[in-house]
Amino acid sequence: MKSRYSFKEILEKAEKIEWRVEDIIGGDKRLDFTRPFLPESLARVESMSFLTSEEKLLLNQIRGYGYLYTFGLVEEFILPFVLDHVRPYLNENDYRTRAFLQFAGEEAKHIQLFKRFAQEFKQGFPTQCETIGPPQDIARAVLSYHPLGVALVILHIEWMTQRHYLDSVRDDHAIDPQFKSLLRHHWIEEAQHAKLDTLMIEMLAENGAPAIEKGFNDYAALGGMLDGGFRQQVEFDLDSFQRATGRVLNRAEQDRFRTIQMQALRWTFLGSGMTHPNFLETVGDLNPAARGQIEEMAPAFC
Repeated sequence: MKSRYSFKEILEKAEKIEWRVEDIIGGDKRLDFTRPFLPESLARVESMSFLTSEEKLLLNQIRGYGYLYTFGLVEEFILPFVLDHVRPYLNENDYRTRAFLQFAGEEAKHIQLFKRFAQEFKQGFPTQCETIGPPQDIARAVLSYHPLGVALVILHIEWMTQRHYLDSVRDDHAIDPQFKSLLRHHWIEEAQHAKLDTLMIEMLAENGAPAIEKGFNDYAALGGMLDGGFRQQVEFDLDSFQRATGRVLNRAEQDRFRTIQMQALRWTFLGSGMTHPNFLETVGDLNPAARGQIEEMAPAFC
Protein backbone atom coordinates (compact mmCIF):
# COMPACT_ATOMS: atom_id res chain seq x y z
CA MET A 1 0.00 0.00 0.00
CA LYS A 2 1.52 3.32 -1.08
CA SER A 3 1.05 5.98 1.56
CA ARG A 4 -0.23 9.47 0.80
CA TYR A 5 1.77 10.94 3.69
CA SER A 6 5.35 10.97 5.00
CA PHE A 7 6.63 11.21 8.58
CA LYS A 8 9.17 13.87 7.60
CA GLU A 9 6.59 16.21 6.05
CA ILE A 10 4.13 15.74 8.91
CA LEU A 11 6.83 16.50 11.50
CA GLU A 12 7.95 19.62 9.63
CA LYS A 13 4.40 20.98 9.57
CA ALA A 14 3.75 20.06 13.19
CA GLU A 15 6.87 21.86 14.39
CA LYS A 16 5.65 25.10 12.79
CA ILE A 17 2.54 25.07 14.99
CA GLU A 18 3.25 26.71 18.31
CA TRP A 19 0.65 27.44 20.97
CA ARG A 20 0.54 26.97 24.72
CA VAL A 21 -2.49 26.25 26.87
CA GLU A 22 -1.69 29.37 28.91
CA ASP A 23 -1.89 31.53 25.79
CA ILE A 24 -5.46 30.61 24.83
CA ILE A 25 -7.34 30.17 28.10
CA GLY A 26 -7.32 32.01 31.42
CA GLY A 27 -6.82 35.64 32.37
CA ASP A 28 -8.94 37.84 30.11
CA LYS A 29 -9.66 34.92 27.76
CA ARG A 30 -12.96 33.87 29.31
CA LEU A 31 -16.02 32.00 28.12
CA ASP A 32 -19.01 34.18 27.23
CA PHE A 33 -22.07 32.52 28.76
CA THR A 34 -24.40 34.89 26.92
CA ARG A 35 -23.59 33.10 23.65
CA PRO A 36 -23.93 29.53 22.36
CA PHE A 37 -20.84 27.31 22.33
CA LEU A 38 -21.72 24.80 19.59
CA PRO A 39 -23.05 25.34 16.08
CA GLU A 40 -26.63 24.20 15.61
CA SER A 41 -25.57 21.39 13.27
CA LEU A 42 -23.97 19.70 16.31
CA ALA A 43 -26.15 20.94 19.18
CA ARG A 44 -29.55 20.46 17.47
CA VAL A 45 -31.55 22.44 20.01
CA GLU A 46 -33.59 24.70 17.73
CA SER A 47 -36.11 22.03 16.67
CA MET A 48 -37.24 21.63 20.29
CA SER A 49 -40.11 24.10 20.08
CA PHE A 50 -41.16 23.37 23.68
CA LEU A 51 -38.01 25.16 24.93
CA THR A 52 -37.61 28.92 25.30
CA SER A 53 -34.68 30.72 23.69
CA GLU A 54 -33.01 30.98 27.10
CA GLU A 55 -33.44 27.26 27.69
CA LYS A 56 -32.03 26.46 24.26
CA LEU A 57 -28.95 28.54 25.08
CA LEU A 58 -28.41 26.64 28.34
CA LEU A 59 -28.79 23.30 26.58
CA ASN A 60 -26.35 24.39 23.88
CA GLN A 61 -23.80 25.22 26.57
CA ILE A 62 -24.39 21.89 28.32
CA ARG A 63 -23.73 20.18 25.01
CA GLY A 64 -20.63 22.33 24.50
CA TYR A 65 -19.29 21.19 27.86
CA GLY A 66 -19.98 17.56 26.98
CA TYR A 67 -18.39 18.02 23.57
CA LEU A 68 -15.01 19.11 24.92
CA TYR A 69 -15.25 16.68 27.83
CA THR A 70 -15.66 13.85 25.31
CA PHE A 71 -12.59 15.00 23.40
CA GLY A 72 -10.65 14.99 26.64
CA LEU A 73 -11.97 11.51 27.36
CA VAL A 74 -10.77 10.09 24.03
CA GLU A 75 -7.39 11.82 24.39
CA GLU A 76 -6.98 9.74 27.56
CA PHE A 77 -6.76 6.56 25.50
CA ILE A 78 -5.07 8.09 22.45
CA LEU A 79 -2.04 9.20 24.46
CA PRO A 80 -1.07 5.77 25.90
CA PHE A 81 -1.95 4.09 22.60
CA VAL A 82 0.48 6.30 20.68
CA LEU A 83 3.23 5.83 23.27
CA ASP A 84 2.78 2.07 23.26
CA HIS A 85 2.84 2.03 19.47
CA VAL A 86 6.02 4.05 19.04
CA ARG A 87 8.10 2.15 21.63
CA PRO A 88 8.87 -0.94 19.47
CA TYR A 89 10.06 1.24 16.57
CA LEU A 90 12.34 3.68 18.38
CA ASN A 91 15.50 2.76 16.45
CA GLU A 92 14.07 2.19 12.97
CA ASN A 93 13.13 5.63 11.64
CA ASP A 94 14.10 8.89 13.32
CA TYR A 95 11.36 10.94 11.63
CA ARG A 96 8.72 8.40 12.59
CA THR A 97 9.88 8.37 16.22
CA ARG A 98 9.96 12.16 16.45
CA ALA A 99 6.60 12.55 14.71
CA PHE A 100 4.85 10.11 17.05
CA LEU A 101 6.46 11.65 20.13
CA GLN A 102 5.30 15.08 18.90
CA PHE A 103 1.84 13.53 18.47
CA ALA A 104 1.89 12.25 22.06
CA GLY A 105 3.06 15.59 23.45
CA GLU A 106 0.28 17.44 21.67
CA GLU A 107 -2.33 14.99 22.94
CA ALA A 108 -1.09 15.57 26.49
CA LYS A 109 -1.43 19.31 25.87
CA HIS A 110 -5.01 18.82 24.64
CA ILE A 111 -5.90 16.91 27.81
CA GLN A 112 -4.60 19.83 29.86
CA LEU A 113 -6.52 22.30 27.69
CA PHE A 114 -9.82 20.47 28.15
CA LYS A 115 -9.28 20.21 31.91
CA ARG A 116 -8.73 23.97 32.07
CA PHE A 117 -11.89 24.50 30.04
CA ALA A 118 -13.86 22.26 32.40
CA GLN A 119 -12.67 24.27 35.40
CA GLU A 120 -13.75 27.54 33.81
CA PHE A 121 -17.08 26.14 32.68
CA LYS A 122 -17.89 24.91 36.18
CA GLN A 123 -17.12 28.38 37.58
CA GLY A 124 -19.46 30.10 35.13
CA PHE A 125 -22.36 27.68 34.63
CA PRO A 126 -25.18 27.71 37.20
CA THR A 127 -25.22 23.98 38.02
CA GLN A 128 -23.07 20.87 37.80
CA CYS A 129 -23.20 18.82 34.57
CA GLU A 130 -22.62 15.07 34.80
CA THR A 131 -20.63 13.15 32.21
CA ILE A 132 -19.85 9.53 31.38
CA GLY A 133 -16.68 8.00 32.71
CA PRO A 134 -14.40 8.06 34.52
CA PRO A 135 -12.03 8.54 31.55
CA GLN A 136 -9.46 6.08 32.92
CA ASP A 137 -12.01 3.26 32.96
CA ILE A 138 -13.14 4.00 29.41
CA ALA A 139 -9.52 4.18 28.26
CA ARG A 140 -8.81 0.80 29.85
CA ALA A 141 -11.84 -0.73 28.12
CA VAL A 142 -10.96 0.76 24.70
CA LEU A 143 -7.32 -0.33 24.88
CA SER A 144 -8.36 -3.94 25.50
CA TYR A 145 -9.43 -4.16 21.83
CA HIS A 146 -7.25 -5.02 18.84
CA PRO A 147 -4.73 -2.22 18.08
CA LEU A 148 -5.98 -1.83 14.52
CA GLY A 149 -9.56 -1.44 15.77
CA VAL A 150 -8.41 1.26 18.22
CA ALA A 151 -6.37 3.01 15.51
CA LEU A 152 -9.42 3.05 13.22
CA VAL A 153 -11.50 4.65 15.98
CA ILE A 154 -8.79 7.27 16.51
CA LEU A 155 -8.60 8.02 12.79
CA HIS A 156 -12.39 8.32 12.72
CA ILE A 157 -12.23 10.84 15.59
CA GLU A 158 -9.45 12.87 14.01
CA TRP A 159 -11.18 13.27 10.63
CA MET A 160 -14.41 13.98 12.53
CA THR A 161 -12.65 16.84 14.32
CA GLN A 162 -11.56 18.29 10.99
CA ARG A 163 -15.09 18.12 9.60
CA HIS A 164 -16.67 19.77 12.62
CA TYR A 165 -14.36 22.76 12.55
CA LEU A 166 -14.29 23.30 8.78
CA ASP A 167 -17.95 22.59 8.05
CA SER A 168 -19.66 23.99 11.15
CA VAL A 169 -17.48 25.99 13.52
CA ARG A 170 -15.14 28.16 11.46
CA ASP A 171 -17.77 30.34 9.77
CA ASP A 172 -20.31 30.41 12.59
CA HIS A 173 -20.19 33.96 13.99
CA ALA A 174 -22.89 33.40 16.59
CA ILE A 175 -20.90 31.09 18.86
CA ASP A 176 -18.63 32.30 21.64
CA PRO A 177 -15.28 33.42 20.15
CA GLN A 178 -13.36 31.95 23.11
CA PHE A 179 -14.96 28.53 22.69
CA LYS A 180 -14.28 28.74 18.95
CA SER A 181 -10.63 29.58 19.68
CA LEU A 182 -10.24 26.39 21.73
CA LEU A 183 -11.69 24.36 18.86
CA ARG A 184 -9.49 26.10 16.31
CA HIS A 185 -6.26 25.40 18.17
CA HIS A 186 -7.28 21.78 18.71
CA TRP A 187 -8.17 21.44 15.01
CA ILE A 188 -4.81 22.81 13.85
CA GLU A 189 -2.88 20.01 15.52
CA GLU A 190 -5.40 17.26 14.83
CA ALA A 191 -4.93 17.90 11.11
CA GLN A 192 -1.45 16.38 11.42
CA HIS A 193 -2.61 13.65 13.80
CA ALA A 194 -5.05 12.33 11.21
CA LYS A 195 -2.19 11.86 8.77
CA LEU A 196 -0.01 10.17 11.39
CA ASP A 197 -2.75 7.79 12.37
CA THR A 198 -3.24 6.89 8.70
CA LEU A 199 0.42 5.87 8.63
CA MET A 200 -0.01 3.95 11.88
CA ILE A 201 -2.96 2.03 10.41
CA GLU A 202 -0.93 1.16 7.33
CA MET A 203 1.82 -0.23 9.57
CA LEU A 204 -0.62 -2.27 11.66
CA ALA A 205 -2.28 -3.63 8.52
CA GLU A 206 1.04 -5.14 7.42
CA ASN A 207 0.23 -8.03 9.79
CA GLY A 208 -2.13 -9.37 7.11
CA ALA A 209 -5.75 -10.21 6.45
CA PRO A 210 -6.60 -11.80 9.86
CA ALA A 211 -5.44 -8.64 11.67
CA ILE A 212 -7.40 -6.45 9.26
CA GLU A 213 -10.58 -8.48 9.78
CA LYS A 214 -10.15 -8.39 13.56
CA GLY A 215 -9.46 -4.67 13.41
CA PHE A 216 -12.69 -3.89 11.58
CA ASN A 217 -14.71 -6.15 13.87
CA ASP A 218 -13.32 -4.33 16.88
CA TYR A 219 -13.90 -0.93 15.26
CA ALA A 220 -17.59 -1.86 14.98
CA ALA A 221 -17.66 -3.16 18.56
CA LEU A 222 -16.06 0.03 19.86
CA GLY A 223 -18.61 2.09 17.95
CA GLY A 224 -21.37 0.15 19.71
CA MET A 225 -19.72 0.73 23.08
CA LEU A 226 -19.49 4.47 22.44
CA ASP A 227 -23.09 4.58 21.25
CA GLY A 228 -24.17 3.09 24.57
CA GLY A 229 -22.17 5.75 26.38
CA PHE A 230 -23.90 8.50 24.40
CA ARG A 231 -27.30 7.11 25.44
CA GLN A 232 -26.23 7.55 29.06
CA GLN A 233 -24.89 11.03 28.28
CA VAL A 234 -28.29 12.09 26.94
CA GLU A 235 -29.81 11.15 30.29
CA PHE A 236 -27.14 13.15 32.09
CA ASP A 237 -27.78 16.13 29.80
CA LEU A 238 -31.52 15.93 30.45
CA ASP A 239 -30.90 15.98 34.21
CA SER A 240 -28.38 18.81 33.86
CA PHE A 241 -30.81 20.82 31.76
CA GLN A 242 -33.64 20.41 34.25
CA ARG A 243 -31.41 21.44 37.14
CA ALA A 244 -30.06 24.47 35.27
CA THR A 245 -33.50 25.70 34.22
CA GLY A 246 -35.48 24.62 37.26
CA ARG A 247 -38.01 23.12 34.86
CA VAL A 248 -39.14 19.48 34.77
CA LEU A 249 -40.14 18.46 31.25
CA ASN A 250 -43.27 16.37 30.87
CA ARG A 251 -43.07 12.82 29.50
CA ALA A 252 -43.68 13.77 25.87
CA GLU A 253 -41.08 16.56 26.07
CA GLN A 254 -38.55 14.23 27.68
CA ASP A 255 -39.07 11.64 24.95
CA ARG A 256 -38.63 14.29 22.27
CA PHE A 257 -35.51 15.58 24.05
CA ARG A 258 -34.00 12.08 24.12
CA THR A 259 -34.75 11.38 20.46
CA ILE A 260 -33.30 14.64 19.17
CA GLN A 261 -30.27 14.70 21.40
CA MET A 262 -29.38 11.05 20.90
CA GLN A 263 -29.33 11.61 17.15
CA ALA A 264 -27.32 14.79 17.66
CA LEU A 265 -24.66 12.90 19.63
CA ARG A 266 -24.66 10.07 17.10
CA TRP A 267 -24.03 12.48 14.24
CA THR A 268 -21.45 14.47 16.19
CA PHE A 269 -19.27 11.56 17.27
CA LEU A 270 -20.19 8.66 14.96
CA GLY A 271 -21.85 9.65 11.68
CA SER A 272 -19.62 12.62 10.89
CA GLY A 273 -16.51 10.43 11.23
CA MET A 274 -17.87 7.33 9.49
CA THR A 275 -18.80 9.34 6.40
CA HIS A 276 -15.66 11.48 6.13
CA PRO A 277 -14.17 10.87 2.64
CA ASN A 278 -10.61 10.55 3.94
CA PHE A 279 -11.61 8.00 6.56
CA LEU A 280 -13.54 5.99 3.99
CA GLU A 281 -10.60 6.14 1.59
CA THR A 282 -8.27 4.56 4.16
CA VAL A 283 -10.89 1.93 5.01
CA GLY A 284 -11.36 1.13 1.32
CA ASP A 285 -7.61 0.74 0.82
CA LEU A 286 -7.57 -1.93 3.54
CA ASN A 287 -10.84 -3.70 2.79
CA PRO A 288 -13.33 -2.49 0.15
CA ALA A 289 -16.06 -4.69 1.65
CA ALA A 290 -15.61 -3.05 5.06
CA ARG A 291 -16.00 0.36 3.46
CA GLY A 292 -19.27 -0.77 1.92
CA GLN A 293 -20.51 -2.00 5.29
CA ILE A 294 -19.65 1.28 7.00
CA GLU A 295 -21.40 3.26 4.26
CA GLU A 296 -24.50 1.09 4.71
CA MET A 297 -24.51 1.64 8.49
CA ALA A 298 -23.75 5.37 8.42
CA PRO A 299 -27.28 6.73 7.69
CA ALA A 300 -28.45 5.47 11.10
CA PHE A 301 -25.96 7.87 12.71
CA CYS A 302 -26.56 10.94 10.54
